[in-house]
Amino acid sequence: MNIGMALAENQSGVVITLDVSAGSKKTVFPSGFNEWRKALLCRINAPPVEGKANKEIICAISDFFSVPQSDVSIIKGATSSQKRVLVKNISLKDASELLTKILS
Repeated sequence: MNIGMALAENQSGVVITLDVSAGSKKTVFPSGFNEWRKALLCRINAPPVEGKANKEIICAISDFFSVPQSDVSIIKGATSSQKRVLVKNISLKDASELLTKILS
């Protein structure tokens, strides 16, 4: 499993490629890695209606990385199950280590 394929560093922080399943029994981030799509899996309890799932994604990611919700934003795929999310003020190395520890 090469989690690094789902991560990219930019000047503000780390961009994460996600494959999201909304309407799950419970919210889990990360819930796995999709090697074919090169994306981290994210299960969200909220339905994909009126931005509820997107808000829950931001909350789950901010909790996981211990950053404020204002440091997490969906930069691509707001209406899709495949998203790119920017997490500000975190290094690629730190993000990769945290994710690897959980998914290994």
